[in-house]
Amino acid sequence: MTDFSTSSASTAPDRTPRRVRHDLRFRQLTVKSAQRVTPHLIRITLTGDDLAGFTSPGFDDHAKIFFPDATTGKLTLPTAGPEGPVWPASGRPTMRDYTPRRHDAKAGTLEIDFALHEAGPATQWAEQAKPGDVVGVGGPRGSFIVPTEFDWHLLIGDDTALPAISRRLAELPASSRAVVLAEVDSEADEIPFDTQAELTLKWVHRRGTEPGLSPVLLDALKAMQLPAGDFHAWVGCESAIAKALRAHLVGERGANPKWTRASGYWRRGAVATHDTHDE
Repeated sequence: MTDFSTSSASTAPDRTPRRVRHDLRFRQLTVKSAQRVTPHLIRITLTGDDLAGFTSPGFDDHAKIFFPDATTGKLTLPTAGPEGPVWPASGRPTMRDYTPRRHDAKAGTLEIDFALHEAGPATQWAEQAKPGDVVGVGGPRGSFIVPTEFDWHLLIGDDTALPAISRRLAELPASSRAVVLAEVDSEADEIPFDTQAELTLKWVHRRGTEPGLSPVLLDALKAMQLPAGDFHAWVGCESAIAKALRAHLVGERGANPKWTRASGYWRRGAVATHDTHDE
């Protein structure tokens, strides 16, 4: 008699991502602290009663940050309607997408990292933020949950992806292996990562080249020797570069397209963009 109880079909790890939807809420929060972490990174810690019920289970979740009017200081937030946000007649504020770096429900705090790429409204607000300032947060509206049961994990990104990379590394179990390729301007912009996983970390530096124009990420990936085994690849950076990185991974390095997630966190010459380069 054949025993099928230990067949590969029954023991194969579940590597199917799942999407989770969340109730849409808009919150007015207050700056608790502002910290210059590196020359090009400011960490804003937010707090407030409205933070109750906040949830962000996906490491690359995006929340919408609403900034107060630069002249009046007034913050305009929508209400949540059945089809999405409903805006008042006064109009919409400046808003941008950011990954929640850390949410501490017990402490009632939410950390948002601002990568300082250019002197836009988000950068200007972050550089001037001080305790007591108000800001709005909407979402996340949904989360993409990626299983950890892979032979290893590849994480690639620029400054804007550091919060997501940090979160993924923090949630990987001790039995995991991770390879990180991260781009910043210089050694002064490197940050520590907290993880139980076996970590191979490579920093690359653009050395004053304008963000989104340096080839260092793709060049470094082409030169890297990657581990054997089934892996999940995640990419977050300037949109055209993210697309090129994914094409190299799938076309030249044997990455499974279903296990390769690439996002354009920003796009040169455009504002408030978020592109997805998956199949």
